[in-house]
Amino acid sequence: MGSPQFPYLACLQPLRTMHNGRMLPLRLHVLVCSLPLTALVACTTPTHQASGALSAPTTSQAPLSSKRQDVVMQAMAMLDRNYVYNGKKLHTGFDCSGLVSFVYKESAGIELRGSASDLAHKTRTISANAAIPGDLVFFNTLGSPNSHVGIYIGSGKFIHAANERTGVRIDRLDSDYWSKRLETFRSAL
Repeated sequence: MGSPQFPYLACLQPLRTMHNGRMLPLRLHVLVCSLPLTALVACTTPTHQASGALSAPTTSQAPLSSKRQDVVMQAMAMLDRNYVYNGKKLHTGFDCSGLVSFVYKESAGIELRGSASDLAHKTRTISANAAIPGDLVFFNTLGSPNSHVGIYIGSGKFIHAANERTGVRIDRLDSDYWSKRLETFRSAL
């Protein structure tokens, strides 16, 4: 039903969505279908921040490249996976940098290895207003720069391997916890 030029039309399929030949879980269907349409409209929700602090991107962008769409779709397919310290594998679980490494390798063919801090050094800094879905967002969660990383998915949200209790999940950049720890946006694409 969808065409290569308009992959979001595949979401008109009843009940389930295909991505790279794999069926996504039914509960992800609505979320996955809304992302490309949100990207097509290219709006992001502004966040409330203290003066001078980083905030979520607020500018409109052109439609996403297929590589960026693949990164976001692959990240969404990892939702609810286990968190495992130093985890880098699909069947055992991920830590934050392991999730990013896995998603970028599988969806975009880009090798990003190492800790969150290592990934920050291997990518280029971008302004918050220039960040678009598929870019990386870094946080200071351990009292050291770039100690946590996630994948920005637009609308002020990101996917990350949070902790052992919650695993891979979506959070908002403007939440109390994350807004206070947001450091930088970076890009590998």
